Amino acid sequence: MNLTNISTVKDILSRHGFNFSKGLGQNFLINPDVCPKIAEMGNAREGYGVLEIGTGIGVLTKELALRAEKVSAVEIDTRLMPVLEETLKDFDNIKIYNEDVMKADLHKIISEDFAGLRTAVCANLPYYITSPVIMLLLESNLPIDSITVMVQKEAAQRLCAKVGSRESGAITVGVNYYGTVKQLFGVSRGSFMPSPNVDSAVIRIDLDKERRLSGDEEKFFFRMVKAGFSQRRKTFANSLSSMLGIAKDDVYSALSDLGISQSVRVEALTMDELTAVARKLM
Repeated sequence: MNLTNISTVKDILSRHGFNFSKGLGQNFLINPDVCPKIAEMGNAREGYGVLEIGTGIGVLTKELALRAEKVSAVEIDTRLMPVLEETLKDFDNIKIYNEDVMKADLHKIISEDFAGLRTAVCANLPYYITSPVIMLLLESNLPIDSITVMVQKEAAQRLCAKVGSRESGAITVGVNYYGTVKQLFGVSRGSFMPSPNVDSAVIRIDLDKERRLSGDEEKFFFRMVKAGFSQRRKTFANSLSSMLGIAKDDVYSALSDLGISQSVRVEALTMDELTAVARKLM
């Protein structure tokens, strides 16, 4: 069954009475070259279980299952369950969870389904939920090696920006705190049905095994980063003072001790500088 053939896809969806949901940001891949590349570059291989987020009609799920030992997919749309029963019926190494990924017990899914295997995450994420899902995966301390996701092109550029550059944001810092991120390849808007108004890109985050900061330091670090970027036009000291109630003199002192200008803005600070300031202010 060719799940990237438009006629085939339309026939399947029509028989199951399925209509696309704008609220769920549904755009199904019909470019036959994309999903094999995501699977190949996303650690779908021997010795791995792959957690997929959002199945669509199963086009990526199928490619993952052809390469990985097991695939567990979390799909929120109940209407897709009978569709997936048809499109994935030939595979015995796929398990579908009809759940909201933001509420699902991912630790349980991974520990029960992927015992003895390494774990990778692959997903074609709806644009509206890109940042929440990525940060959920990073902050949940899941035993995963990598996260390979397709996101809006502009989101990919922000995620892959250098920390300390004008293109960076709080999500850039968050992703780089937990691992190393790189853009793999672009995906044109014509690769989807229906076609969105923007192009996409596939990125991969390779997670670090060691953390830069301890538990309390880490919590403060993310509060500090969020405060800084929520008022990024202000100086870093002014942002921390107004958002977190930290005395400006304390911020000035910490910056001076580290050889950083007192008038610096958060977007100009590198990861090493941000972590050093967090330790100073704790």
